[in-house]
Amino acid sequence: MESIAERLSLMEDLYFPRALQPTAINPSQRKLILLDLLSRDVAVFLERYGTKLKSEELQEFDAHRGNYEVNWHLNHLRSIMSPTSDELRSKSVVVKNRRRAYLNKLIFDGQYFSEEAMREREPYLHHEFLGKFQDLSGRNMARPGERWSETLLRRAEEAILVAKIRGEQQRLGVAESDWVGNERNQKEEEEEEEEEEEEEEKEEENEKEVNGESKQSEMALDHHDMGNGAQSATAERSERPLLSDAEMQDQMDQFTYIMQQKFLLGEDHEYLDYSKIDNDETLDDHWQREANHDAEDKYFTED
Repeated sequence: MESIAERLSLMEDLYFPRALQPTAINPSQRKLILLDLLSRDVAVFLERYGTKLKSEELQEFDAHRGNYEVNWHLNHLRSIMSPTSDELRSKSVVVKNRRRAYLNKLIFDGQYFSEEAMREREPYLHHEFLGKFQDLSGRNMARPGERWSETLLRRAEEAILVAKIRGEQQRLGVAESDWVGNERNQKEEEEEEEEEEEEEEKEEENEKEVNGESKQSEMALDHHDMGNGAQSATAERSERPLLSDAEMQDQMDQFTYIMQQKFLLGEDHEYLDYSKIDNDETLDDHWQREANHDAEDKYFTED
């Protein structure tokens, strides 16, 4: 017990009740507190610090197996350290149910699975399902009530997301003409070419006016502008495929479903602490209520 208390006392993140925290500043003080608890209540000691013990240290507590609470904690801790196949299956079911319960909480909250939040986590996936059908230029425009500094920050964040999408497109071998953002560059180049053509036409018009041909040039210019305008509008519409509202909603539903499955499979570890979710016993109440509700529905349906 002396050596166990000695080892645990060196852990800086060891839990102590709030009342004892002021006296648990250094290892020697923490060791005294641990030894005192060991002498008074072994069951509470195992409840608080059992997961910090090694398997050989756990064997030292077998002498207290006559105590029901101690015996329960010992069996529980050993099932964690060396679970049987049945315990592993049971644990897997519990974890799945807890993640499902937490998923429902995230959906109800409305933030984690909002389009913007999901786009930040998976920009390329969002682009494939939704982004390539949307007008990305609007994302860089100032929003009502937004400060200029906030607009600049949002534009910087948008540039990072676009860079991530382009990086993934390059990695997957997508044709450069299909890279995100290229359609805007092409449009800018087309506008520059049109401006140059207009300048050249104006110069020609001035020369023709001197020769008395201004009227014919105006008609030609109007016809040319109409043609350019039609071509520009057609090109702008052809930059991205158009989907109906119902089709866009279907794309959104598919994207959201994939993102929810990624969460359930544990792929969101960069954004969430799965250990807290998987070990949160309060989530059991939620999925047990859901299970009871489903059982009632099934009973009345069969009846």
